[in-house]
Amino acid sequence: MDETLQELGEHISTALEDEVTGYQIAFGELTIQADVDAIVRVIRFLRDDASCRFSNLIDICGVDYPTRENRFDVVYHLQSLHQNQRVRVKVQANEETIVNSITELFPSANWFEREVFDMYGVLFKDHPDLRRILTDYGFAGHPLRKDFPLSGFVEVRYDEDQKRVVYEPVNLPQEFRSFDFLSPWEGAKYILPGDEKAEG
Repeated sequence: MDETLQELGEHISTALEDEVTGYQIAFGELTIQADVDAIVRVIRFLRDDASCRFSNLIDICGVDYPTRENRFDVVYHLQSLHQNQRVRVKVQANEETIVNSITELFPSANWFEREVFDMYGVLFKDHPDLRRILTDYGFAGHPLRKDFPLSGFVEVRYDEDQKRVVYEPVNLPQEFRSFDFLSPWEGAKYILPGDEKAEG
């Protein structure tokens, strides 16, 4: 299996030497690193080349690495039913990078790219309808960024009495719990609640 993926990786990187910056095989899967400006050419090649024929777009997702200069990975997952193979294509972007949309190649990319925009704030050029898809109108921020606050500041819920969606300040019913992260096999160095009965 790895030999087949190695041949496929070499074929892709040779044919797209100006667009592909590298590839690797890990856990039985091929991952292609591509130049962000060449993503449309790379995806078109993977779809149309006779040795690839990756005709199914499975997913597009994002990953946030806030300490990196280009903090976002935009990750494309493709499948070839003809070759019985999968490939992952990654491009790097930052808050200002505008990634070219692949909706002209795969119409199903429309909602996937909208989700990446909504969750991470990555912009897609020539997208037919780039707007939020999972968060509400007027939502501030991008929830899957690592710097997004965990609890948020506003709670959104449907009020049965008012028959509409209402926005309220977040009210946490309990304090944040403090964990000591001690191993349960070593045991805590203090008496746990309820254990004081076992001492007598």
